[in-house]
Amino acid sequence: MQKYNICFISFFFLFFFMIINFFFVIYFIMNNIVIFLEWEIISLNSTNIEMSILLNWMSLFFMMFVSLISSSVIYYMKSYMSSELNLNRFIILVLMFVFSMILLIISPNIISIFLGWDGLGLISYCLVIYYQNIKSYNAGMLTALSNRIGDVMILMVVCWMLNYGSWNYIFYLEFMSNDYSMKYVSFNNYYCFNNKSAQIPFSSWLPAAMAAPTPVSALVHSSTLVTAGVYLLIRFNLLLVDMFFIKILLLLSGLTMFMAGISANYEFDMKKIIALSTLSQLGLMMSILSMGFGDLAFYHLLTHAMFKALLFMCAGMIIHMMQDNQDIRFMGGLSFYIPLTSLCLNISNLALCGIPFLAGFYSKDLILEMVMMNNLNLLIFFLYYISTGMTLFYTIRLMMYLMVNDYNLMSIYNIYDEDYIMLKSMMMLLFMSVISGSMLNWMIYSYPYMIYMSFNMKFMVIYVSVIGLIMGYLLSKMNFYSINKFLMTYNLSNFLSLMWFMPNLSTYGLNYMFLNYSENLNKNIDLGWSEYYSMYGMYMVMKKYSFMYYFYQMNNFKIYLFSFILWMMMFMFMMLLN
Repeated sequence: MQKYNICFISFFFLFFFMIINFFFVIYFIMNNIVIFLEWEIISLNSTNIEMSILLNWMSLFFMMFVSLISSSVIYYMKSYMSSELNLNRFIILVLMFVFSMILLIISPNIISIFLGWDGLGLISYCLVIYYQNIKSYNAGMLTALSNRIGDVMILMVVCWMLNYGSWNYIFYLEFMSNDYSMKYVSFNNYYCFNNKSAQIPFSSWLPAAMAAPTPVSALVHSSTLVTAGVYLLIRFNLLLVDMFFIKILLLLSGLTMFMAGISANYEFDMKKIIALSTLSQLGLMMSILSMGFGDLAFYHLLTHAMFKALLFMCAGMIIHMMQDNQDIRFMGGLSFYIPLTSLCLNISNLALCGIPFLAGFYSKDLILEMVMMNNLNLLIFFLYYISTGMTLFYTIRLMMYLMVNDYNLMSIYNIYDEDYIMLKSMMMLLFMSVISGSMLNWMIYSYPYMIYMSFNMKFMVIYVSVIGLIMGYLLSKMNFYSINKFLMTYNLSNFLSLMWFMPNLSTYGLNYMFLNYSENLNKNIDLGWSEYYSMYGMYMVMKKYSFMYYFYQMNNFKIYLFSFILWMMMFMFMMLLN
């Protein structure tokens, strides 16, 4: 009973917090208010330790969405993790994760940002290794060590900001943007936030983090860990004045979007497909941010959070039904057996694709039209539109495998009734996935964006979407004969499916030399001569002596007789010498 109490208490607390935030958001937007709070914790002689909080419409909006998604996820966990013995511990970890994120959101101070940032990193490690097996452990180490790079960058920014006499970066943004030495800080921030949002070359940790339980994936990949980098880059947007950094950020985020879209089409693990779609959307947010549209990046971040959390929840329900099987080749015809979950999955998938009048459409369409209006080269233009087509490509392929194709497991009796506790939490997010796009459009912008273009430019999104849809349908219909055609381009397929060899280059490639060296040291020193001449050698000597003492202690007559004769011979020998 106590298990369920902590679930309900956490759910009601977060849901109530979300409602309060919603009313505050409306009040702050209508009256254009920003509140800066400073709380002096310790004042000793000339030393002040203060906690600062910045509340404006942006931080309140983000807190509202984080608390809504986390309350749904905790309610969902009540059923999903019901067989878990340590459910309380798991919920406390998730709550710590959410509070680390909230600390990061409301911080105008680089030190408190670092505390929230590090909290996210450490607790995400605990959550990824929650299922204790070797795969989870490797994924957890990869996630934690990749994110340490970003933490070091933030520490360097903390040190550099000592030059200004305070860590409240919010006061210095205007000054920093004109200061030449701030190129260093903007460079560090750019790499640090790029790392947290898994852009190239740090992309390999994000699909690996799928080893975490599905409710955690729903939270991490929608509104917390991976979006922290995007949110902070929006906050530090004034520092992105160096054109070189901006161009690099634009190119890398565009390539991330493209690479994730291609890899998702080769993947058969359902959770990894959804994780790669998150990577693609993060690339979209980062690239539009590098063009200077911070409000658009934030808008897409919020709409994406809703349908991505719902998508992961549906995936969790299906994995539950399939006896913990994640391979989409074994699934099919699910709409007959779990109709409400299928409804949620299809709507969230269509919102991801940007189908008109769902949440994703408003933000995605606006972003693509702003890209068209910008004076950019053809490469960026193609990366954007091909990636948009790729989104339709892997989404339709996933939907065909799950909903339309034949059921491919041996037994049809695996599937049981849908869980109504899970469904209730999903319905809340389903409602938001439909209305949040238009709601945010009216609330964030004081006047609507009206973009006039030629007919073909306006319909460019529709064209690439239709091509992606047809390709996804054809790919899902592939039979064994057509799969064999891929053997002709085996090396290319291998390159594309393994995220352009990024796990090998950025993790195994870098680690191999050090791991090999440490293994040799372990063999030759720890298990070699140092072992022989220290503990093992001492053990062998002591063992020999203990055997001798043992013989004496057993009162063996032969030994006493022999020792008596030996002593007598020695005595006589000494006498002769004298």
